[in-house]
Amino acid sequence: MRSRGPARVGPVVVFLVVVVSVGLSLAGLPAAEATTYPTLPLALDRWFVSNLTGAEVTPGGAGTITFTVGDPWTNASILSVVLTLQVYAFNAFPGNATSNVGVSAPPTLVTPTASGLSVNLSLGTIAADRSIGGSVAVQTSATTPSGAFAVRMALRFTAGGAGYLLESRGWFTASQWAAGTTGPNGTVDLNVSALGVSGVVPETSILVSSSNLSTAIYAVLIAGIALVGVAAWLYFRPPKSSWGVRNEPDETQAPRALGKSRTRDGD
Repeated sequence: MRSRGPARVGPVVVFLVVVVSVGLSLAGLPAAEATTYPTLPLALDRWFVSNLTGAEVTPGGAGTITFTVGDPWTNASILSVVLTLQVYAFNAFPGNATSNVGVSAPPTLVTPTASGLSVNLSLGTIAADRSIGGSVAVQTSATTPSGAFAVRMALRFTAGGAGYLLESRGWFTASQWAAGTTGPNGTVDLNVSALGVSGVVPETSILVSSSNLSTAIYAVLIAGIALVGVAAWLYFRPPKSSWGVRNEPDETQAPRALGKSRTRDGD
């Protein structure tokens, strides 16, 4: 039985927000697909991908990204479940220089059947109100540069004869995200219909550092964190939700630090 507790976010996950918070331009990012997907009840989409952790590795070392994929519905299985992970952005350390992943020897994602910057995991069928745990190995080379590599996620499945798509913040350009999160009179709403997806899932990161720099990287990156990546997923989770559009959360939620801090497409 799937736990109903809050989704666990590993400590390395937050490092991706440094990559995206400084306004990097990723012109090569594909736009969200134009296909219209049915929207999910916004109180449920957090359960589809949960318990997500990142990886911390040294150059030449290996690590693991772990996650849980679940079906929060109590009366319908989800079929043909495919989870995609893709390394898409890089924040160098030292220097805090940001870029796309056009660096030499970036981390490689490894599954039993494939390896590369992007991998697809076929998870088959997940029964109603059940979940399965999974992982993807991370491999670096001795020349992998130190810094944080952001990893975006997408989840596809079918249910009731319809196809569903959930994507993380990293799949959208700044303009697309702004269009999907700006409500009337400057309010903050998450409108997954405007984003062209069924829901939003979290994303994570891979922190590459030599052992003697690990503590310094943590101190520098945490000091500069603006909650963007995972916060984009957690921020829009008020106690009361509706279909397709989310109202502005109470003051007790995470501070507003999303689309407005990104100034260029692909940030």
